[in-house]
Amino acid sequence: MESLSSHSSIPSFSSLTWKFVGSSPDIKNSNLFIHRRSGILFSGTKLSCSLRISNQNSDTTKNLYQKEGLKLLGFLQGIRNLSTPKAADNCHYHATDGSVGLRTIPQKSDEVSKIWIPGLPNESDGSNGSPINSGFWEWKPNLTVHYEKSGVKKVGAPNVLFLPGFGVGTFHYEKQLKDLGREYKVWTLDFLGQGMSLPSEDPTPLNMQRSSSEDREMVWGFGDESQPWANELAYSIDLWQEQVQDFVEQVIGEPVYVVGNSLGGYVALYFAACKPELVKGVTLLNATPFWGFLPNPIRSPRLAKIFPWAGTFPLPSNVKKLTQLVWHKISDPSSIEEILRQVYADHSTKVDKVFSRIIETTQHPAAAASFASIMFSPKGELSFQEALNRCQLQNIPICLMYGKEDPWVRPVWGMKVKQQFPEAPYYEISPAGHCPHDEVPEVVNYLLRGWIKNLESHGSVPLPLLEEPEFEEYGFIRDVEYVKEEGSRKSVQVRYLGSNFSFWNELVSFVRSNIAKVRFDLK
Repeated sequence: MESLSSHSSIPSFSSLTWKFVGSSPDIKNSNLFIHRRSGILFSGTKLSCSLRISNQNSDTTKNLYQKEGLKLLGFLQGIRNLSTPKAADNCHYHATDGSVGLRTIPQKSDEVSKIWIPGLPNESDGSNGSPINSGFWEWKPNLTVHYEKSGVKKVGAPNVLFLPGFGVGTFHYEKQLKDLGREYKVWTLDFLGQGMSLPSEDPTPLNMQRSSSEDREMVWGFGDESQPWANELAYSIDLWQEQVQDFVEQVIGEPVYVVGNSLGGYVALYFAACKPELVKGVTLLNATPFWGFLPNPIRSPRLAKIFPWAGTFPLPSNVKKLTQLVWHKISDPSSIEEILRQVYADHSTKVDKVFSRIIETTQHPAAAASFASIMFSPKGELSFQEALNRCQLQNIPICLMYGKEDPWVRPVWGMKVKQQFPEAPYYEISPAGHCPHDEVPEVVNYLLRGWIKNLESHGSVPLPLLEEPEFEEYGFIRDVEYVKEEGSRKSVQVRYLGSNFSFWNELVSFVRSNIAKVRFDLK
């Protein structure tokens, strides 16, 4: 990686000194050791420490970068995985109270502190975390919403609402409920048509004379006429935004920090744009920037008339046949296993509970018709970009956390948001896929805690991993390590994009770092 001081040199450290962050018992009792590893990286033009590399790499770096000047090179990220250890002078990382910084004070050569963060509550050491309670809220006639809560008796604590992605539900945030519920009032819900918020009766009962009792019990929503309560029902993003809004007003009763993954990220942003007085901040976890295929009837009334059906009940006959065909394939356990393998970058992550809960949902008699309604529902009245614009006008705080190895929503979408919100903290986690909150919950929970504390303290508490002010402008990369629930250690890399981030610099960095890597490999 090219990380610039006044001498334009590249750091890569050959040994580490361990220090603790937080007070997790599982960390204190761990046997830590000196570990040789390269790749603790940072960038910035304001660093005063001098860094040295081998003559061969130094010549290559000068040829590539010196002519561009410090202004262009301040943000370049460069080669992330240098294979050989090199020396560093007087650069010392430290970790205190969950923050880390770079000190330019004399320290033993070649030493750098690795950042340790607390793990999740662990039953083996008597820490079970905050208990989770489930409930059902009757939103409208025959439309009941399932939700879970934790830590709600903590008077004065901030409320944090988690919104799930498509195909999952409250169970996907169990690690946040147990952990963050120890400090905050934590909530999550199932969107209507998903999870345990599926209807309790058939919205379009089959003809009693033309169908068998088995069909009537196992397949809901395939009848020819809808019941009165389901006449205008369509599981759309507009419906989910309205659902979240009423849930916050009627059930939580206070403004919230709203956190959304994938589809939940879009809904979170949409909700904040429509009801800014109910939102203290929005965190996007690999948020999908689009949803729906058909035109919205309010935005495009003439175009919407071309499409005779938009996810309402009853399903047209041709859609019924298509749904039966597609549903048979995607609800197959082997298909679900394959999808989970795609979205989780670390295949050692335990997904047994997630898998079993998804299977349980697919077996509900209303699942297939609900899936069809979701797939054919129109786009939102507000696009993702329009929701962003409204949030910007309302000065709603935004935090971005993206799994780098997401095959569906690549981090570039988060970078686009960062480009529009330069002061919004952006954390890119690797290895992590589409669901970082479930794959690396220790890191996401740690970052989320720090962000909320920063906002609640009006900036007197620094952002997580960000103690030195200059790094907020130029960004950095940190290696973060923690103890997992089963007792093993795991290390991930967290990249922070500073307020000087731009797509042009990012593109230049990508091209130049790959050129440098090719040249280095050829030699």
